[in-house]
Amino acid sequence: MTRIVADITMSLDGFVTGPNAGPGNGLGDGGEPLHRWVFAGDPEDERILKEGTERSGAVIMGRSLFDVIDAPDGWSDDLGYGAHEVGRPPFFVVTGTPPTEVRLSGLDWTFVTTGLADAIEQARTAAEARSAATGRDVDVVLMGGGALVGSAVSAGLVDTLGLHISPLILGGGTPLFAGAVRHELVQRSVVVTPHATHVLYDVS
Repeated sequence: MTRIVADITMSLDGFVTGPNAGPGNGLGDGGEPLHRWVFAGDPEDERILKEGTERSGAVIMGRSLFDVIDAPDGWSDDLGYGAHEVGRPPFFVVTGTPPTEVRLSGLDWTFVTTGLADAIEQARTAAEARSAATGRDVDVVLMGGGALVGSAVSAGLVDTLGLHISPLILGGGTPLFAGAVRHELVQRSVVVTPHATHVLYDVS
């Protein structure tokens, strides 16, 4: 079964970027340590990252995150979601207006102007096709930004929530759960490394 998985890194005080995040400053002021776990070389961190990208049949993001990724100092052939995997998944961007051009034109981009729920359904169809082609179960992954993941959880559109909690207090920036709606979560696993606490929840 294709799950809808929200997966994001946040600080201990609940921010997914520092202040002033945007193209050229993707993680905001002081936010670089948030993703230290991705690059630190710890075997458990690497396992969690690899398993997550391998199960990604389609990936959804918001327009602000896309603008950071597609900026000249954003993703490249060697850096970005699934960069070292056999094949990167298709990407779906929730936006009011599609961009006129895309720097990362070698990736499979779909710009969805009809809202997050529509983007999830399109991504689910793509993931199910990928699953049928490969013979293995894959997920739809909501990778961010914080507003998109927070609203998806609040709207009941998410089956599983994966949080990578960095040992960092940012004191400000982009909050993950601003204006969140109450939800009961079922904790499924916790993995602690020197660089993050990785927690997996089922969302009821």
